[in-house]
Amino acid sequence: MSKHHGGKILADRLASHGVKRVFSVPGESFLAALDGLYDHDIQNIVCRQEGGAAMMADAYGKMTGEPGVVFVTRGPGATNASAGLHIAMHDATPLVCFVGQVPLKHRDRDVFQEVNYRDVFGSLVKWVAEVERTDRLAEYVDRAFAIARSGRPGPVVIALPEDVLSADASAPAAPVIGAKPESSLSDAHLDRIVETLRKADRPMIIAGGSLWSAGAAEQAAELAKRTGAPIAVTFRRQDYIDNDHPNYAGDLGVGMNPKLGARLSQADAILLLGAELNDITTKDFTLLDPATAPEIIQIAPDPGMPNKVYPTALSLVCDPRDAVSLLLERLPEEPDSDRGAIEARAEYEAWQTPQETPGAVKLEEVICWLRDHAGPDTIITNGAGNYAAFLHRYHRFRQHGTQLAPTSGSMGYGLPAAVSAKLQHPNRTVVCLAGDGCLQMTMQELSTARQYGADIIVIVANNGRYGTIRMHQEREYPGRVSGTELFNPDWAALAGAYGGTGHLVTETGQFAEAFEAARTGGLHIIELRLDPQMLSTTASL
Repeated sequence: MSKHHGGKILADRLASHGVKRVFSVPGESFLAALDGLYDHDIQNIVCRQEGGAAMMADAYGKMTGEPGVVFVTRGPGATNASAGLHIAMHDATPLVCFVGQVPLKHRDRDVFQEVNYRDVFGSLVKWVAEVERTDRLAEYVDRAFAIARSGRPGPVVIALPEDVLSADASAPAAPVIGAKPESSLSDAHLDRIVETLRKADRPMIIAGGSLWSAGAAEQAAELAKRTGAPIAVTFRRQDYIDNDHPNYAGDLGVGMNPKLGARLSQADAILLLGAELNDITTKDFTLLDPATAPEIIQIAPDPGMPNKVYPTALSLVCDPRDAVSLLLERLPEEPDSDRGAIEARAEYEAWQTPQETPGAVKLEEVICWLRDHAGPDTIITNGAGNYAAFLHRYHRFRQHGTQLAPTSGSMGYGLPAAVSAKLQHPNRTVVCLAGDGCLQMTMQELSTARQYGADIIVIVANNGRYGTIRMHQEREYPGRVSGTELFNPDWAALAGAYGGTGHLVTETGQFAEAFEAARTGGLHIIELRLDPQMLSTTASL
């Protein structure tokens, strides 16, 4: 049997798992892995910072349902990547992170950039392991992919000691991939769910989690139609249902419609399709009282997911995509009555009526223009900040897979996610919406975008401050501004420095022309010069 170094074995194993693209920041600790990739048709997207690389891998996992793969070096490379791993864990995104490690022969000597990855990442990801034998490297890769995909998906970290990776071992056999555990609902379970929804006066269906598809989106909307129930989504899962569907009631996220929150409080039956009733969904657990909670039926892919605060009447371990299909088989095509969907839809549409904010550039009008003109297959990404609340409130996502955003509230996510999305879908319009503070967390990835021809449109909501923190600051310590002001670059000039085109919007009416010009191709940055008095969709200084 022929022998190869560990980097070759690793690359071969990735190819056998169908990996087509990896993201990385190179390091001397995994040179053998880079050498192994040299002989494979696996695209290596070389990024500028490990946090951005991990976020690109997370976006890849969200779009494809397959583990995103990222390579980072030891010590500071690994800790930089932790931002993206944290996102993947919160968002239940399959991801495998390979981390270079100090040589095994020097472990526990506190040598250059040594880190105990089991201690550092143990509570942050699904599984952490360190390979100690080259002949077991393929085994670890197979297990990493299995764990990343299984149950509630998530990130896995595999540490690769430099000497283990460069040593030779016999090439292993092709991976033996076990069958995916099958989930099913009994006839009794299905009948109970249907009966609960049809008997309830004020039912609500909530979709969330990470296991979803375009087909599931259509079927869940049909499920809502046939039961007459309103259907809502959780934070930053707005593309799980066509927002134009008459039963769609909005998102139970940050800055939710107060009337939707009230509707959740008044529900007498709740069906959770992969979703959880957490602090965001329930507005810090104020919308529902555990002692008087309604009948809650939860369908989740992992037995560890049942709600930790609210008791469930029925908790089922099942892929929610399978569940909606099976439930539809038991329902007549037409609902026997409206169970709140018509009123909930009217409340949603009223919430979308723009509430005017200060300044010559109205962010609410910009988002409404995107809603009406960007096209249903446009992918929109964002990170964290009050600017995102305008997107959540006023945009309408019509297709599954058009929203990429972190439920963990991580700043800087929008740009790396947009780069990854454009590489995956080169013929679709990809828009990154970012605040001025958010974009500067990862704006060096503009270089990555240009290197690989990812022609994205970046819209910068520039108010010269960390706006969300300033809002909280004004509430808690009014008039005492401290640590929230920003100095910003000339965004149009920055676009030019990266070989792109910059557009400055100082009046709302200028945006449409800038966006249409940006659709012609190339890297574009559109700066929205916002009034610093504007804090959120509903508040100003």
